[in-house]
Amino acid sequence: MHGGNRGTVRAEEPSRAQQAIARRVAESRATIPAVELAVEVDMSAPLALREAQSASITAMLVRACAHALREVPLANGAYRDGRFELYSRINVAVAVYTEDGFSLPTVFDADQKAASQLSEELKRLAERSVNRELTPPELSGSTFTLWDLGAQGIERSGPLIVPGQAAALTAGAVREAPVVRGGSVVSGYLMTITLATDHRILYGLQASRFLTAVKSHLEERAT
Repeated sequence: MHGGNRGTVRAEEPSRAQQAIARRVAESRATIPAVELAVEVDMSAPLALREAQSASITAMLVRACAHALREVPLANGAYRDGRFELYSRINVAVAVYTEDGFSLPTVFDADQKAASQLSEELKRLAERSVNRELTPPELSGSTFTLWDLGAQGIERSGPLIVPGQAAALTAGAVREAPVVRGGSVVSGYLMTITLATDHRILYGLQASRFLTAVKSHLEERAT
C-alpha cells in the first residue's frame, strides 16, 4: 500500500502479547480516573545494603511496596461495581520489558519474603517471562503493580494502573545528586517514585500515606 508522503506503508499484525497489552492499556485509560503523586527517595542506604543483602534494588522496591500495602489496606484493593474490594494477600506484579512490550509476572505474598528471596524470585520470573513460560495465575493474581524503569535510564514516568487494582508505582533511575542528611547537604543518590491511584478508592490522604511509607521503608529500613 502506498502512503503518499509517508512512502510505502507495510501493515503488520500485532503479536498476541501486543494485542493483550493494547486491550489492557485501553481499558485502564478509559475506565480508571487516575491521580498521580511523586516523591524523591534518598537511595544511599539501599545502595549500600544491596551487596550485603544479595538483593537487587527492584527487590527492595517490591518489599517496600508490600509493607506499605499492609499499612494502607485500601491500596491493596480495587473499586469494582460501586464497591471497594480489599484483598487479604499482597501480590506484587513487576513489569518485565521485552521487545514486543511487557509482561507482568506476580510475586505472591511479597510481604512475607526477605529482599534476598525476592531478588531470586524476580530473576526466575524474568527468565520465564522472556521464555514465555509464565502460567495464567502468575499473570493474573496481582493486587498491585511496580514499574521499575531504572534499567532503561528513565528518571520519571507515570505508571499504568492495571484494571482490578487501586494503584501502581513507577520507580525511576537512580541518579547522583545533593541530598539533605542530618541538616547538611551532602552528595548522595536520588530516585523519583511516582504513584498513580484510582481516585474512586484511594484518595489524596491515603495515597500520600502510602507513598510516604514506601519512601520510609526504602530510606530507613531497607531490610
